[in-house]
Amino acid sequence: MIIHDLFNKKWFKFMRNIYVLVLTAFAVWMLFFDANSFLIHQELNQEIKKLEKQKEFLQGEIDKDKIILDKLSNKEELEKFAREKYYMRKANEEIFLIEYEDSLKLKKNE
Repeated sequence: MIIHDLFNKKWFKFMRNIYVLVLTAFAVWMLFFDANSFLIHQELNQEIKKLEKQKEFLQGEIDKDKIILDKLSNKEELEKFAREKYYMRKANEEIFLIEYEDSLKLKKNE
């Protein structure tokens, strides 16, 4: 009797309709099992967002490098950069590196 009562319910009759069954099966297939499923689209959207953030970061780095290249086109700026970054010097010139106590790594046993 319980099964008979279940078969007579309105929603069960609606779910037994062949069109509803086919549509439900199609929806489940498209959402979870298809190559273009909803889950794959979500993963791809997350990857797109990650790549857009990376693109923004790299575009900022490119802009910084362009500014540095513009500065280095000037001869005085190029010389200043070479002296500060690579400790280059002119002929007959001495370079003294001054290190402060707080910038040195001191041994703990001393």
